[in-house]
This record gives sequence, C-alpha cells and structure tokens, in this order.
Amino acid sequence: MSGVGDTPYAQGGAGYGDPQPAPAEGAPLGGRVAAVRENSPAWDAGIEPSMVVTKVEGEPLTDMVTWLWQADDDAVDLVVYDPRDGSYNPCTLERFPGEDWGIEFDGAVFDGMRTCVNGCVFCFMTMLPAHMRDSLYIRDDDYRLSFLQGNFVTLTNVTDAEADRIVACQLSPMNVSLHAISPDVRRRLMGKNASRGIEVLERLMGAGIEIHAQIVLCPGLNDGDELARTLAYAEAHPAITSLGIVPLGYTKFQKRFSSSYSDDPASARAVIDMVRPYQERARARTGRTVFQLSDEFYLDAGIEVPPAAWYDGYPQFYDGIGMVRSYLDDTHHLLSEEGERLAHVAMQLEERALTLVAVSGEAARDTVAGFVEARPLCGRVVAIENRYFGGNVDVTGLICGCDLVEQLPGDLTGVMLFLPDVMFNADGLTLDGYHRDDLLDRLAARGAVAYAAATLPHDLLNAIEGALA
Repeated sequence: MSGVGDTPYAQGGAGYGDPQPAPAEGAPLGGRVAAVRENSPAWDAGIEPSMVVTKVEGEPLTDMVTWLWQADDDAVDLVVYDPRDGSYNPCTLERFPGEDWGIEFDGAVFDGMRTCVNGCVFCFMTMLPAHMRDSLYIRDDDYRLSFLQGNFVTLTNVTDAEADRIVACQLSPMNVSLHAISPDVRRRLMGKNASRGIEVLERLMGAGIEIHAQIVLCPGLNDGDELARTLAYAEAHPAITSLGIVPLGYTKFQKRFSSSYSDDPASARAVIDMVRPYQERARARTGRTVFQLSDEFYLDAGIEVPPAAWYDGYPQFYDGIGMVRSYLDDTHHLLSEEGERLAHVAMQLEERALTLVAVSGEAARDTVAGFVEARPLCGRVVAIENRYFGGNVDVTGLICGCDLVEQLPGDLTGVMLFLPDVMFNADGLTLDGYHRDDLLDRLAARGAVAYAAATLPHDLLNAIEGALA
C-alpha cells in the first residue's frame, strides 16, 4: 500500500519528519540555525545555533529557495537575530569557490507550511485515528517542498505570484499530484479547487518546468476510462517525464473505502494491461518508460516486477516505485558476488549463538526474506501486521511501535534484531509516538541485541558487520 495521498508518508514512510506549523507568534521570521560547521564562513562570522537569519541580500528569508537563490555568490550579506539579547546584526559571509557556508537550518520553510485547500476523498491524513501528535494532522501542500524534498503537491493553492516564482527560479523538477484530468472527476476526487491545479500545471509545463506526476488510483473513481484519459493527457505533454500510479491506501478509521487492488488481483492485472501500451510507446519514442506502476500492482497481481532498465533511473523510488526491483537486484548481487563476505558474517553469528532477525511490513516480507533467509545468513523475517491503522496498510514505513511491541516474541534471547529505520521520523519517533531508543531498550530487555538500520541488502549487511565488529 503506497497510495497514501499527498503526504510525506508517500515519500518513504515516516522518515521525513513531521510537517511544521507556522512560526510562533512573536518569533522573528527567518531560518533558525540548527548547527554551524566549525571553521566555516558562518563560524568565522560568529553565527551560532539558535540564532535566526532574517534577511539574505536584503530579502526576507522565508524558505530555503530564497537561501539557495540569494546566497549563490562567494559573498553574502545577512541580518542575524540573536535571541540572547534580541538584537538584529548585519554581517557579511565570504567563502572560497565551491565552499559551503557551513549553516544548517532547522527546516526547509520558515514562514509556515502551505496547507492543503482540497477535500481529497483518498487523503490519508483524514483517515488517521484521533489523539496522535498534532503535527501529523497538518495537511501540507507546499510547492517549495515539492522542489526541495520531493513531496507531491496538487498546485491548487498556488497563486499567480508563486507560479511566477517557480518559473523565474526554475524550480524543476516539480512533483505534482495529478490523479485525474476530467474536470468533473477531479472535483469529485479533490473538491472545488481542482481546476486551479491544472491551470498552474499547464503554466509550469509551458515554461519548461519538468514534472514528475502521480495518480492515486481509486477503484470506481479515477480508474477505467478516466485513467485512460489521464494517461493520454500525460502522453501528450512531454514535460511530464514520469507518471507514477499508486493504489489507494486506506485505514480502518474511515467508512468510504473497504477494498482496493490488494483485494482484487484481477483488477491489478487490468491496470497493468491498460498502462502497458503507453509504456511501450514511450520507450519507442523516448527510450524511457515514463508511465510507472507502483510495486504493489505487480505484487497484488502476482506478476514479476519489471527489470531495472524499465524504471528510468527510479525517479519515483520513494513513492514505492522500483523498490522491490532494487531490493531483488541488490540481493542477487550480494548472493552471487559477495559469498565470502556473507559466509564470514554467518560464521560470526554462529560463533556468538545469534540468530539474525529483520522486521518488515507485510507487503515486503517475501522480498526481504529473499536476502535475509537465504544461505548463508539463514536469518528470519518477521512481518508486522499493521493493526494500529488497519485497512490495507501493510508497508514497512508505517509500522507502529505498539504493533511491534505486541507482535514480537516476549523472549528474544539470542536474537540480533534489526528494525527498519524508515519507520522512524527525523526525531526518532514512530507514527504512534514511540521513540526509537525506547523501543530498542524494550527489545533489549527481552534479550535481543537490537538495532535500527536501513534494510536494503547492502545497507543491512553493512549494519550487521558494524554490529559484529
């Protein structure tokens, strides 16, 4: 299930951190400094963490787009707020060619997240349970985060001035949620502002902005004939260099949906068959597939995922498109080319009487097992059922702490356990509020030697070797 709508979770689980609200009342507008690299230009100028850069080259610092655009020379004039005495201090930073300024800000936008004005029927944020942390209910739809972080946005809240800024700054590529092209279908899917999204999209494409588009495919709403119309629209607009199609995802905390493609293999196969001619024409015309189906369609249909070349360099990898193929290829490489290395790791595990166990979501269980459970590692994969969200939520990035604690064995003695780091956000929190360190401590109390790590084969193998060192 990767079709979780226009949320950070569609970009790879909880790892992007929570959306941030507008700055607190009375706080200076600007980029708060989170860290300064020692001996950098910012360090030499006396800038310290917790200070706020309010202006750059005379322009208010509202976001990282302004920073990247204005601070592109070898000298830059800033105004910096010092919270210790409330003063605003001008300063000039100078750097050598190719050197960075040495400032790390605490976010990407500083004047408040642009929030969503839509009423999408498939919006994952509206399917969340009550009493989660407040930041998870912020429905972000910010064009700046589309460019800076790869978030998908609908463009329905973009003003003419903001569209002009996207063009003037050449914020390309942009990741855009398209979903459907017929006006009536878009209104039913997204609400009364749907037409604005197409107006802005066509303005950007006409100005040469590259588009990575997305369709969240909802059975009975934008599939069938409407999907064919949307595919034809994308085919007629070469500025759309990739179109990702992901299936509807839903939780138990709503009443609108009770099934999706995961419940209907025949429908999943029908979608694959419909998209295939567009893929073949695109490859014949451009050498690229362009029309990309999420891994779930192939898994649901029981059809092998395409080869790596089909994915055009994985432009929508973190939308769940090509992850399975990448995992399978990494697995094949390690098993065929790194046999001695794997055997050495297996020997170390055996000498220490440790069994390797990796956690995954239900959707990825068999794919992960192809590496972890293969010889010589002979480990075990535990798939966690997502009871917290329910519905058809089964991806690794949405695993919740309560399900993990409940479903892992009470006695983990002799287990080297790896949790997927994608289930934690930038603050180390799961979606249901468990902290990574607390979870690892709980599992250690059950006897496990527990770690959180990236679980792609090469990353996992590196993590195992590091743990055994």
